[in-house]
Amino acid sequence: MSENDEPLETPLPQSHNERILLTGATGYVGGRLLRLLEYSGRPLRCMARHPENLRPRVSQRTEVVRGDVLQRDTLADAVQGIHTVYYLIHSMGTSDGFEQDDRDAACNFASAARDAGVKRIVYLGGLGEDDDELSSHLRSRHEVGKVLKESGAQVIEFRASVIIGSGSLSFELVRALVRKLPIMLWPKWVSTEASPIAIRDVLSYLMETLEMPLGESKIYQIGGPEPVSYGGIMDEYARQRGLKRIKIRVPFLSPRISSLWLGLVTPVYARIGRKLVEGLRNPTIVTNDAALRDYSVRPVGIRDAIQRAIQREDEEMVETRWSDALSSAGRTPKWGGEAFGSRLVDSRTIDVDVPPECAFTPIRRIGGDAGWYYGEWLWKIRGFMDMLIGGVGFRRGRRHANNVHVGDAIDFWRVELIEPNQRLRLAAEMKLPGRGWLDYEVSARPGGGSTIRQTAEFDPAGLFGLFYWYSVWPLHQFVFAGMLRGVAKRAEAFCRAQQP
Repeated sequence: MSENDEPLETPLPQSHNERILLTGATGYVGGRLLRLLEYSGRPLRCMARHPENLRPRVSQRTEVVRGDVLQRDTLADAVQGIHTVYYLIHSMGTSDGFEQDDRDAACNFASAARDAGVKRIVYLGGLGEDDDELSSHLRSRHEVGKVLKESGAQVIEFRASVIIGSGSLSFELVRALVRKLPIMLWPKWVSTEASPIAIRDVLSYLMETLEMPLGESKIYQIGGPEPVSYGGIMDEYARQRGLKRIKIRVPFLSPRISSLWLGLVTPVYARIGRKLVEGLRNPTIVTNDAALRDYSVRPVGIRDAIQRAIQREDEEMVETRWSDALSSAGRTPKWGGEAFGSRLVDSRTIDVDVPPECAFTPIRRIGGDAGWYYGEWLWKIRGFMDMLIGGVGFRRGRRHANNVHVGDAIDFWRVELIEPNQRLRLAAEMKLPGRGWLDYEVSARPGGGSTIRQTAEFDPAGLFGLFYWYSVWPLHQFVFAGMLRGVAKRAEAFCRAQQP
């Protein structure tokens, strides 16, 4: 089913007419659940902090409303008239204080749900025994489940370990490590046991809950049939790819050092990598079979889960990626409440003897494997510096090589606007003393050909922002000029390749 397909006009059972609210629809799990809910034909509402980023991704029948779980007064309209809520929100992308953010968000949402009379909340959390010395990430996941129960609604909490699927955080980490490192360090956390589960099985549990009767709140542990370590997952991926890897066991590798290492060789930038590694010190295995007794889902093993993920990756049919979530970029910096200054602009144009659709092709393919068309080593250095100071770094890549949508992450940028064959606007998500954008516009020239305009904009925060802009201005002169020439050359090459 394509993104814009509509479900068939068929009468629905009464339970299917109860309105659903989906939060986290821009994220990895939420984005895939969105498609299934739309296909089911149930009345659906999505809540997002930036509705404009989500609206192009939903069908015409899906309602999109603004709501921010950290702002209690924005939630009333979102939960009004809702029977079931999918709560798929977390703050792991923030650099500090994510536990307090998660707590405040859950409290705000529970209060709004109680006032609106929400009947059920379905929440996806993390595995791990409550009596363990849990990592801050897993401890926060468990606390959110407890807070949501204060809503008075039935809370169905699924606790999952490693989720395996094309585009998932864990799968991209495994894939990058195994493919890029013929000799692999093997720290202690690699041997911690987990119960990996395929994304398809997670979605099956989430969807089947809609058919369950209301009742008391429950916690379900979900995972594959056999425990396996992160190292075992990497071994299985290497086996299916036919790769031989040398492993060197190291007795100690701190979460801080491990996170920087992950940021260098995988798409997982240091801030999230550190929390991920800290969580891996805790075994996350299924110890209760209630999910198998109450649900018809029978999760596949690690071999089948990886095989499915590889197939989807190879076919470039990745529906969502972990970095799609806007929260993956962390908090928007406030700069001490200081007002942003006047916007600084670097704008230049180039003419090409190709139609606009050809001129726009390298623009919509920018970033990821295609690169930035000039000074790739400079971009990589900039990404490495960003990672060191807690930014997103340069390794997120892009969701799809050819297609781009509003809200997509492209390296350390986020798509803010896309007009096919006309305009692409990217908002910077690297650490900056201000706000930055990169804008491409293509227009047809009278008599044939196209004009490509490339505009870099910077909205500085105070004197430090101005100092930053003018200190890198000489570098920008040849980098931005080289990028624009690179776009033009690739546009002409693409047009020639299309000619019979």
